[in-house]
Amino acid sequence: MESIGRGENLNQPLLGGDGDQANKSLASRVWIESKKLWHILGPYIFFRLSTFSLNIITQAFAGHLGDVELAAISISVTVILGFSYGLLLGMASALETLCGQAFGAKRYDLLGIYLQRSWIVLFLCCFLLLPMYIFAAPILKYLGQPDDVAELSGILAIWLIPILFSSAFYLPINKFLLSQQKTRVLTVVPLVALAVNLMTNWLFVYVFDFGVVGAAVALDISWWVLTSVLFGYVVLGWCPFTWSGFSIQALSGLWEFVKLSAGSGVMLCLENWYYRILLLMTGNLEDTTTAFDALSVCMNINGWEVTIPFCFLAATGVRVANELGAGNGKAAKFATKVSLVQSTIIGLFFGAVILILREKIALIFTSAPDVLQEVDKLSSLLAITVLFNSVQPVLSGVAVGSGWQATIAYINLGCYYVIGLPLGCVMGWVFNWGVMGVWAGMIFGGTAVQTIMLVIITVLNDWEKEAEVARKRVQRWSNDTEDSNQSKDQAF
Repeated sequence: MESIGRGENLNQPLLGGDGDQANKSLASRVWIESKKLWHILGPYIFFRLSTFSLNIITQAFAGHLGDVELAAISISVTVILGFSYGLLLGMASALETLCGQAFGAKRYDLLGIYLQRSWIVLFLCCFLLLPMYIFAAPILKYLGQPDDVAELSGILAIWLIPILFSSAFYLPINKFLLSQQKTRVLTVVPLVALAVNLMTNWLFVYVFDFGVVGAAVALDISWWVLTSVLFGYVVLGWCPFTWSGFSIQALSGLWEFVKLSAGSGVMLCLENWYYRILLLMTGNLEDTTTAFDALSVCMNINGWEVTIPFCFLAATGVRVANELGAGNGKAAKFATKVSLVQSTIIGLFFGAVILILREKIALIFTSAPDVLQEVDKLSSLLAITVLFNSVQPVLSGVAVGSGWQATIAYINLGCYYVIGLPLGCVMGWVFNWGVMGVWAGMIFGGTAVQTIMLVIITVLNDWEKEAEVARKRVQRWSNDTEDSNQSKDQAF
């Protein structure tokens, strides 16, 4: 198996003596932890960038069909699909806590059961999300979007329903593989999906002239290819220690799993939805199409770059969960420090690149002069957002790895929706600063406050206590599974 048996224990004291020896010991520990982190992070960054590029390629094809088409595909993919994806991603993140800690505790038998429970919960949740797709057009009109954009977005939303259901299977598999550090497969599969996406977009948009609907269908096919290959990888024998086949045990303990998944879902979807709401709010501004197109470009660039911090979130969650599950509280703390420093350095680099290139980065999506000029104005806010996003996801990863999802959900709700959104509305409409005011208010009122609070919680955390909590969690879920097995045996 790819990763079982791997991993050195970082919970060791610095070598005593002179300062040079201590520094060498610290450098050695940083190097060892960095190798563990990047064993997960490197392939996963490639995976996330590749899968996010599926959406970007589709929007790029549609964007050259016209401004309305670009706005419609941006809303349908970034807002509608993004809303549901954010909730399902958050719910699937419960596996980062459970699978990560079980893997660290060497209870490999539990991982396959957790995966099947997550499939059940997320698949049922998809039916609850269907009305948002079916009634997308009237919802968007009510929220202030122009009629032509709302109508076309509603049509595209119907065509994107297959991606909703593919996410219910793909996201748990993703977390299942990541928690046991099986990352090599994640570097190969997206290449297949990207090739399919480019080919189908070219065929449906340009050869068959299906227009923007053809771009949506191409995206459906690409995501289901990705999901099918990963599903086959898991169930056809490449995870022998953690997958032993479908089991009736997955139906036991579902309510406890739903509660943890709901906490994870609320935590991450509140954060994921935050900037998608920013896109919707621009529908009520003057010169809506230009403002929306410029903001869509910025959000796509931010989404492209933020895949790296989100990979840090996942990798940090895995490292923290693995170490806590193994009872190594100090190692989990050290992993957090290493991840936070490296993510911040990367964020500073990309923020500088955005400020240097400014409006030129928008040429990927459009050549309209008014949109390019608007992107140039927004580039400073984009750079600040990138910097905050290099810190906050790492701290969220610590929360996921430790199982604090419910607590962080309350923090996200308060910071983003009680402080950030109202401040954005005030700066956008009361002070008449337009999209820049809305975005600035949401950054400094929501994201900044949330980041500060997460820093305080992480600094004050008792890591040894968290390791004990993780041990008890693995034991409790193990007992639930064993009790279920005993009951079935007695029934027969």
